[in-house]
Amino acid sequence: MGNEVQNSLPDLPAQEGPQPGPSWHNNRWPLTDADGDLSQAMDPTTLKIVVKDAAAKAGKSINADTIEQAAGDSIRAMLLIRTYRVRGHLAADLDPLGLSHLELPEDLDPEYHGFSADALDREVYVGGALGLEWATPRKLVEILRKNYCGPVGLEYMHISDVEERRFLQDRIEGQDKVITFTPEGKRAILQAVIRGEEYEKFLGKKYVGTKRFGLDGGESMIPALEAVIKYGGQYGVREIIYGMAHRGRLNVLANVMSKPYRVIFHEFSGGSANPEDVGGSGDVKYHLGTSTDREFDGIKVHMSLVPNPSHLETVDPVVLGKTRAQQAIRDDLTKHEQVLPVLIHGDAAFAGQGIVWECFGLSGVRGYNTGGCIHFVINNQIGFTTSPKFARSSPYPSDVAKGIQAPILHVNGDNPEAVTFACKLAIEYRQQFKRDIVIDMWCYRRFGHNEGDEPSFTQPLMYDKIRQHPRVSELYATRLTQEGVIDAGTAPGLRAEFDNQLSEEFEAAKSYKPNEADWFAGRWSGLHKPADPETARRNVPSAIEQKLFDSLGRTLTNVPEDLTIHKTLGRVIDQRRQMFGGEQGVDWATAESLAFGSLLAEGFNVRLSGQDSGRGTFSQRHAIWVDQNTERKFIPLCELPHGKFEVYDSPLSEYGVLGFEYGFAMADPKTLVLWEAQFGDFANGAQIIIDQYIAAGEAKWLRANGLVLLLPHGYEGQGPEHSSARLERFLQLCANDNLQVLNITSPANYFHVLRRQMLRPFRKPMVIMTPKSLLRHPLAKSDISEFVGESHFRRILSDTKVIADEKVRRLVLCSGKVAYDLMSKRDEAGIEDVSVVRIEQLYPFPGQPLAERLRRMTNLEDVVWCQEEPRNNGAWFFVENQIEDALIAAGHQGMRPCYAGRDVSASPATGFAIRHKEQQDALVASALGLGGKGPSRRIGTKQAQV
Repeated sequence: MGNEVQNSLPDLPAQEGPQPGPSWHNNRWPLTDADGDLSQAMDPTTLKIVVKDAAAKAGKSINADTIEQAAGDSIRAMLLIRTYRVRGHLAADLDPLGLSHLELPEDLDPEYHGFSADALDREVYVGGALGLEWATPRKLVEILRKNYCGPVGLEYMHISDVEERRFLQDRIEGQDKVITFTPEGKRAILQAVIRGEEYEKFLGKKYVGTKRFGLDGGESMIPALEAVIKYGGQYGVREIIYGMAHRGRLNVLANVMSKPYRVIFHEFSGGSANPEDVGGSGDVKYHLGTSTDREFDGIKVHMSLVPNPSHLETVDPVVLGKTRAQQAIRDDLTKHEQVLPVLIHGDAAFAGQGIVWECFGLSGVRGYNTGGCIHFVINNQIGFTTSPKFARSSPYPSDVAKGIQAPILHVNGDNPEAVTFACKLAIEYRQQFKRDIVIDMWCYRRFGHNEGDEPSFTQPLMYDKIRQHPRVSELYATRLTQEGVIDAGTAPGLRAEFDNQLSEEFEAAKSYKPNEADWFAGRWSGLHKPADPETARRNVPSAIEQKLFDSLGRTLTNVPEDLTIHKTLGRVIDQRRQMFGGEQGVDWATAESLAFGSLLAEGFNVRLSGQDSGRGTFSQRHAIWVDQNTERKFIPLCELPHGKFEVYDSPLSEYGVLGFEYGFAMADPKTLVLWEAQFGDFANGAQIIIDQYIAAGEAKWLRANGLVLLLPHGYEGQGPEHSSARLERFLQLCANDNLQVLNITSPANYFHVLRRQMLRPFRKPMVIMTPKSLLRHPLAKSDISEFVGESHFRRILSDTKVIADEKVRRLVLCSGKVAYDLMSKRDEAGIEDVSVVRIEQLYPFPGQPLAERLRRMTNLEDVVWCQEEPRNNGAWFFVENQIEDALIAAGHQGMRPCYAGRDVSASPATGFAIRHKEQQDALVASALGLGGKGPSRRIGTKQAQV
């Protein structure tokens, strides 16, 4: 494509001096190109007729002796054209350094297709291909090399959709297809490149030795991203959500996102971008995001750059989830025209990180589709110190995109016009077909992994070449001068003008004072930071009126007459009718549906996703009813007015889907967003999202989030992989009021905590250890009175058996399913002085209400923490000090909590049913003091038996 032709391809021989080529085997007629060219030529006879008729129309003479050759030439020409379409990119002029040594395909030579030197100037019928009816092989190759072997190499023949291929061909193929910009456009591109370069040079001069992960070598990206904004606006885009890693991020923030230079300089000097009283840990400047509006041609586009950690591709699903939420807010989920995700990748990370494929896998899935994402790969041709040949097994870093048939535009980063053209084509394609597209910009990094790195340790030849290589603006300015677009003094003048602007901003940064934190703006208006965790204001009334309870009961049990449901589901619905009639207690799944339904009735939205969330992993939820004859789906909660209910069975992904849901919740605090793991331990497949975003996002980036994680947890004898959601890991992440971690035992309490999540005027991520056996446990039921009236969520739940406080000699504290085992065994043994109290919310820990209870237990002798998990897992190490503090506050000085549970273990649980039962019986007996080895109390570094 363009005016530059790959010089490494052999020149075509002159007409004279024919050279022998391989013989053309004409014993079969290959099918013609799938795009429709010469589609009539299905057999030799038909093709001969087509060629003869075309010759007659064109006034060309073809007789019986030459028709065979003419028909064969047409087939050979079409195969030649198709070869360039498929493999021309391998000969494209992509590497600015000229170090790439791709083995050029021999089938790009016309001789390979049977056109020897003496046949290169013989006219051949091509039936409209390349916009031509007749052409010589020499002319065909000349056009094809310009189209496919210039500074842009297009991969698109792996796409099965004919219309998409034709669309791309129409814009890149033909003798008149060259990259052209107006003189004004070329000067604008040059100015953008100079801004990018001078900005990096200014930072390097003012902040010597400071890491900035500069764009140096890839500055063509700046005008290209501006093209996405400009042309995107013309095609209906009104919002762009960016995600990118370090390299070039500060440049994009300043020169694309228009973040004031003075603010960035202020941050370089160690200052914060937020008011001093906002708090939080902050983050390094090349992790931060921003939002702004830019206007081109009178069209305003809102843009936001999502903050991200050093895990380079983790931001990808977050951007996609935020995009999906914004599309929902803008009522753009059908057309996907207004909100565009743009992800900027590094070459090594794009090829190496599995999350990239997980996001590609989401691109066409119902509930996760965003109408296509533009992927821009900054191809530095190196990782940190690792060369591509040691880092991947494919020719390009972008090859993973072929899995979803995304077109790929490889482009030379030293040609800013070509890169800008590629982005213009990308936005046009995305808006037309609503599918992903990839731009692979080949460039280099001038200063190694960061500005303090010495890359010549590992790549001496590459960096010797880079040191001698001119900058992008120098090459482009020379070209524009030769074209007469600018004079020799234009580029230096632009540099000086921009340097003066940067100097003024640098001085302004010295007195810069942030005056506003924007984390509760826009859709977050009305929300705020929460009160202290111990204050009563943290809880809110969350019960519903009896009228709404009854109405929801009818909705959740009404089966349409034309729906044939499974007979077992019929029994479940019958049981629910009894629950709503007060004939039996409300179970976990019904309480959850009540919470969802009541929030919908109050105008909130609910989005639930997970690998089997529609039915529920344990066949408990049945949010979707499937007709047994037609498989038509009916969702009762979707029949409610006001709010929108969504439930999706997600792809078999934790990392990507959890990141997506975090991004959705980031954008929309008015939707209850829940991600459910099939089993709780599967959450460790998304540990990066949990550690870097869910636990720390608010502290680092001042971004609140109300995402809920539902993690089935409980020791039921199902082995190491289906017992533990790793409660201890979440509790270890808890600090500074960043999370809510709960292990709930009551359906009503679950109902209230879900409603509380939306009714409070702030948002915090919430992690719930959800049950398995308790889903149907006869004791884990709640009375209707617990849902209506004045009820609310209870951080601590009392014993089901009323024991007077002054009679309690042993208090067993616990959370989760083990509470029912303890109470049942205690009652079976006839013990009257042991109370079992459930800590439903482990963080923020309810220290004050626990202390109040302990204060009333005047004859208390022992406090035991009982858990099912091994001692080195579960909540013990977290709650031990919390309980001790509560004991001191209650006046029980000198008393310390004891531990009752499984011994330390490298594995979360045993895989043997008999051993599981023995361990469970033993820990329950130990907690209750029923003989044998009692619970242990830590004294200094020793343990003593109680």
